[in-house]
Amino acid sequence: MPKYVRLISLLMICSLWSMPKAANAQALIPHTLQLDATKLEKQGLSLAQEAAQLAQFQQIDLALPRARLASQLAPKNDKVWLLLGGLQLQTKEYDGAIASLKKAQSINPKNGDILFALGSANFQQKNYQAAVVNYQDGLKLKPNDPEGLFDLGNAYYLLGRLPDAIAQYDKAVSQDKKFWPALNNIGLINYEQGNTPEAIKRWQSAVSLDKQAAEPLLALAVALYTKGDRQQGLSLGEAALRIDQRYASLNFLKENLWGDRLLSDTKKFLELPRIQAALQQRENSSSAPEKQPTQ
Repeated sequence: MPKYVRLISLLMICSLWSMPKAANAQALIPHTLQLDATKLEKQGLSLAQEAAQLAQFQQIDLALPRARLASQLAPKNDKVWLLLGGLQLQTKEYDGAIASLKKAQSINPKNGDILFALGSANFQQKNYQAAVVNYQDGLKLKPNDPEGLFDLGNAYYLLGRLPDAIAQYDKAVSQDKKFWPALNNIGLINYEQGNTPEAIKRWQSAVSLDKQAAEPLLALAVALYTKGDRQQGLSLGEAALRIDQRYASLNFLKENLWGDRLLSDTKKFLELPRIQAALQQRENSSSAPEKQPTQ
């Protein structure tokens, strides 16, 4: 499963509107400044909500400047800094992201999402041990968060702590029975350990939860083909690549935590004439110009 940067929940960001208004300033400050401060904070929260909506549609370039301005207008709001840090992670501005997230943490140290986001920042920079600490601290505040459990499992995975990784993935599934990425990653570990039947079982479960999940579908296809079930393997492989052709890239698969054994078998699978033909057909159909309507 791709290790997506943990973005702040848009539902949480939208809850900014339900937050209490800023308290009035001290009596000695002129009344006009009280109104200005309140108005500025309102504008900041409005910008933050707008940025979150843009981020929902992956318009990060438009969302980021709004979030930056929001953090200046509402500098005491941890959710605004959390939003900014999440967007900075999306654009790989790691130093800026960590600074924003630490600012959010200083305002609200009890917000588990901040710690999860800090874990993502460290994870993206391959600082997996620091990410483990962040995720563990976040789970102390939100112990039943399936994404937090999954993130911790991924960090353990890349540290080679495979039993710990499986334990966290299992916990994620226990909290959300439909959380197929955790099942998928258990399958990845099973396959590398030579337990192909268990890997197949996990990937079949993941596919049953989401028919459009290309990753477990391709992994299942490779495993079935390699163990001798060639026709079904080829059919599933074609279906997976129709859903998402990015999985035809070994580099992309490696980024998504596929191990050496599975990568080796996948390389052979992708070189098969039928799979190459499917990829070529997909490429041709995506590059073909649209037909103009006849007059």
